[in-house]
Amino acid sequence: MVDEKRTANPSGIQIATGDELSRGRYSNTMLVSHSAEEFMMDWLLSSPSGTHLVSRIVVSPGHVKRIIAALTENLNKYENRFGPCGSWKTANRPSIDEDGSFGARHDLC
Repeated sequence: MVDEKRTANPSGIQIATGDELSRGRYSNTMLVSHSAEEFMMDWLLSSPSGTHLVSRIVVSPGHVKRIIAALTENLNKYENRFGPCGSWKTANRPSIDEDGSFGARHDLC
C-alpha cells in the first residue's frame, strides 16, 4: 500500500491501514446471514438512489459472540455517559423459514 499508515486505537494496538480505509464507512442498514460455519454481515447504505453494499464481514460463530459482548459493553458505557439511545426496528422481511433465504434486515437508528 502506498498510503499505508500505522494508527493507534484505544486498546493501544498498532494497526496498519491505508488512508482510504482509515476514514471509515457509513452504514445505516445491516443484513446478517449465516451457515453452520460462519456469519456474514453486510453493512449497507440505504439512500434515495438505492441500497449499496458498504462492507461485507465474514466471521466464525465464536467471533460473533465476542463481537456481541464487545458491542454490549461499549453500548452500556455509551448510555452511562450520554443517556439511552434509540432502539432499532426490524423491517418486515421474510425469514429463512418462509422463503428459504437466510438473513434478517435491521434498519439502524
